[in-house]
Amino acid sequence: MNSDCKFLDRASRFLFFTGKGGVGKTSIACASAVKLADAGRQVLLVSTDPASNVGQVFGIAIGNQITAIPAVSGLAALEIDPQAAAQAYRDRIVGPVRGVLPDSIVKGIEEQLSGACTTEIAAFDEFTALLTDSVLTAGYDHIVFDTAPTGHTIRLLQLPGAWSGFLEQGKGDASCLGPLAGLEKQRSQYKAAVDALADQQRSRLILVARAQPSTLREVARTHEELNAIGLSQQYLVVNGILPASETAQDPLASAIYRREQNALTDMPAALNSLPMDRIELKPFNLVGLTALRQLLSNAAPLTMPDSEVMPALPAANLSTLVDEIAADGHGLVMLMGKGGVGKTTLAAALAVELAERGLPVHLTTSDPAANLTDTLNGALPDLTVSKIDPHAETERYRQHVLATKGAKLDEQGRALLEEDLRSPCTEEIAVFQAFSRIIREAGKKFVVMDTAPTGHTLLLLDATGAYHREVARQMGDSNQHFTTPMMQLQNPHQTKVLIVTLAETTPVLEAARLQNDLRRAGIEPWAWVINNSVAATTVHSALLRQRAANELAEIAEVADRHAQRYALVPLLREEPTGVERLLALAGGQTPSPLVPTDHKGEG
Repeated sequence: MNSDCKFLDRASRFLFFTGKGGVGKTSIACASAVKLADAGRQVLLVSTDPASNVGQVFGIAIGNQITAIPAVSGLAALEIDPQAAAQAYRDRIVGPVRGVLPDSIVKGIEEQLSGACTTEIAAFDEFTALLTDSVLTAGYDHIVFDTAPTGHTIRLLQLPGAWSGFLEQGKGDASCLGPLAGLEKQRSQYKAAVDALADQQRSRLILVARAQPSTLREVARTHEELNAIGLSQQYLVVNGILPASETAQDPLASAIYRREQNALTDMPAALNSLPMDRIELKPFNLVGLTALRQLLSNAAPLTMPDSEVMPALPAANLSTLVDEIAADGHGLVMLMGKGGVGKTTLAAALAVELAERGLPVHLTTSDPAANLTDTLNGALPDLTVSKIDPHAETERYRQHVLATKGAKLDEQGRALLEEDLRSPCTEEIAVFQAFSRIIREAGKKFVVMDTAPTGHTLLLLDATGAYHREVARQMGDSNQHFTTPMMQLQNPHQTKVLIVTLAETTPVLEAARLQNDLRRAGIEPWAWVINNSVAATTVHSALLRQRAANELAEIAEVADRHAQRYALVPLLREEPTGVERLLALAGGQTPSPLVPTDHKGEG
C-alpha cells in the first residue's frame, strides 16, 4: 500500500503503536486501521490498554470479542478487557481441579490468582494468541495494536522471557499464574509470540510522540529498550504539530510553534536514524469516522459553524483549590487521569505552592514515565521528592524477606524462598508496600502523589482493596482497631483525589469512567482539573480558536455533570517547569480569560 505516511507504506501484518500516554496512539492506530481497510484490506484493530477507548472513538461498544465496525468494510476491532480476561483465565486454571483437589488447596490457588499480575498475564495470554493462532487471525491482512502506555507495553513485551525463566525455576508451585506445571504447554506459544514480534517482515513498531522534550526523551528510551529485545523495525510519528501558518499575529501560537520546532531540532540522537512522519494538529476532536479519515490525509480540515463571540469562562483557578487543600494542614493529595493530561506538572505545582507556604510536603510519583526532577528544576526547604521505582522496590522487598524470613531457613529452604521471590507477583507486592508506606506519612504532612496513567492506578487500587479485604477477614470479630490503605483512600478527611483531564471528548469520557471506577471502590473524587485549555486564554489563530470553541461543550460537561468542584488551567506560552513558573501556575498568575471577539479572530 502506497501511502502519504511512511509508517503505512508497504505495511507489515502486525503494526504496533506505542508511546507515552496522551500522545495520540489510539487516534493514529484507529485512523491507520480505517485507511488500510479503505484500501481493501481485511483489518483487525486490537487494544491492549487497560483503559482502552477504541470503542469511544468509533462510537460503538466493542469489548472483549472481535466486533465488526459496521461503517467500515473490512474492519473489526477487539478490546482486551483485563478483568474479563483474568476471570476467563482463573476459570480455565481452577475449573479442572475443583472437586478433585482438597478445598483448601483450591482456595489457595484462587487466592494466588486474585492479584493484579494475574490480570496482566491473562491479558498477555490473549495478546499472544493473536500473534500465534493462525486459525483465529487467518482472515486478516493486518492486525493493528493500540498498545498501553510505554511502561506497561515494555513489560508486556518482556513477559515471555520473564515467564520462561520463572517456569524453568519453578518446582510445580502455585503462583499468580496458577499451578506452574500446567503452564509448560504455553511456553511454545510465548516463544512464537516473541519470534513474531522480532520478525521484521511480519512486525512494525510505530513510536508515537508529541513535539515536546519529555515525550521525545521517553520515546527515545522506548526505542532503545525495544531495540535491546530484538524489536528493531521501528518508525517515528510526531503528532499534533502546530502549522507555521497559524502563528501570524498570535503570540501564544508563535510561542507554541517555536517550542515544538526547538524540541524537534534538539531531538535525542537515537531517534534521528528512524523513518519519521509529522502529523499536523487538527482543529477538530478525533472522534468519529469523518475525523479519523481526515487525520492522516492532506484534505482540507473540517470546518465548524461561525461563532459570533467566544464567551469568558467563569471557573476557579488552581489557587482556589490549593487554598482549600492547605487549610487541612496535612493529608494525601492524589492526581489521577489519562496519560498525557499533565498530572506530573500539576502535582509539582500543588506541592511547590504548599511547600512555599511553609507546609511540609512529600511529592512522589508512581508513574514509570514521569520525571519530577526535570519538572521541578530546583528545590524548596519544605519539599522532599521521591519516585516509586518498581525495580528498586522489588529488590528492597527481596532483601528484606531474605534477611527476615530467610535468616531462619536452612540452605535448601532459603533456595526455595529465593525461587519464590523470582515470581512476577513479587513486584506487585513490593510496589504496593511502597505505596502504603508513603501514604502513611500523610497523617503528619502533605503527600502529593502523581499517579501512573489510569489503568495502572486501578490495578494498584485493586491490590489495595484485596489487602483490605484480607486484613478484615483475618481480624474477624476480634474488635481490634485497624486501618488499611484503602480505608485511608476512602476517607475524604484524609485523602483528596483530583481527576485531571483535557477539554476534549475522549479524555473527559475516560475521566468520567475513572470517577465511576473510584466510586465503586468507595472513593469519592474531590475535584477535577481541566488542564491546558485553549478556551481559558486569548488566541487569534483560526485553528486554535476552533479548538477553543470545541472545548466549551466539554468544559460545560465537567462543570454541570461530573465535578463537585473544578479548576480550569489555561494553555501557557512557556512550559511550566522550574519552581518559579510552577508557583505562578498554582498561584493563579495566568493569562486572563478569553475576551469576546468576532469569529474572524480580530480584536
